[in-house]
Amino acid sequence: MSEVWAAAANAASVLVLAPLFDGLMRKLVARIHSRKGPPITQPYLDLFKLLIKEDIETGDTPAAQRAAALIAFASVLTAACLVPMGLGVPLSRWADGIVLIYMLTLCGASAAFAGLAAGSTYSLIGTSREVMTMMLLEPLLAVAILVGAMHSRTLELSALLDGSVYGSTGVIGSGLLLFVVMALAFQAYAQRQPFDITEAETEIMEGPLMEYSGPKLALFRYAHMAKLLVYGSVFMGLFVPWGAELPAYYAWPIHWLKVLILGLIVAVTAAVHARIRVDQALRRYAVLYAGSMVALLLAAWGY
Repeated sequence: MSEVWAAAANAASVLVLAPLFDGLMRKLVARIHSRKGPPITQPYLDLFKLLIKEDIETGDTPAAQRAAALIAFASVLTAACLVPMGLGVPLSRWADGIVLIYMLTLCGASAAFAGLAAGSTYSLIGTSREVMTMMLLEPLLAVAILVGAMHSRTLELSALLDGSVYGSTGVIGSGLLLFVVMALAFQAYAQRQPFDITEAETEIMEGPLMEYSGPKLALFRYAHMAKLLVYGSVFMGLFVPWGAELPAYYAWPIHWLKVLILGLIVAVTAAVHARIRVDQALRRYAVLYAGSMVALLLAAWGY
């Protein structure tokens, strides 16, 4: 029962804190650009405004288009229950590293399903970019978890998300290289500038989400905010787990402080970089993918 309560606490933390972190990041970006910016509570107001709108559908609305938003939101909340957020790994007995990869990939894939189901030109362009990004980015996380599994000799999440990439002897070659790779890739996982090419508001008008409004768009927006916290928690578990061994009343605020710092770094990076072209992004993803393969080989050789 304690594990169920911990899972519920993780999900509730993500639901409450995701708009707050987004608001803090938007405020920081505005300050860097010498603007006042919206209030920190603006993301809560935006979500509430979308949720109370009428959910307009036609009789021939595809089932995939109806379900995509729910799948995205549900998968990211499920992933939140599988990662440590200051309360251990709640559902470690019922899931492993492979399930975590599936849940995070499903969240991104649902946006691609949404664009395909909508069928508009801009949606299809955004979907093609989403798929290309997933093909190069998601394997990075899989490699990081695989390296952790090779060092810890288990796929159990409580062991994987406890600095397992560094092995039992401390920082080693594969863990250090993966840390650099994932740190450079995190901006793309967060889908913030310069890697926000999938939605690209001024270019393809939100891409896969162009045809969405009301509650469905709110769920997609909520899932996007929550992904930053979930990916940040995975990053902390793999590479910066220090403080998780403390009692919960210390570990919980320490964890969210680390994730907040990571989010603010993402905001600063987004504020000082313009969006890059698709071909430039793919080249950078390919370099990161090559780096992860080198790390995997080092881990296979015991380094």
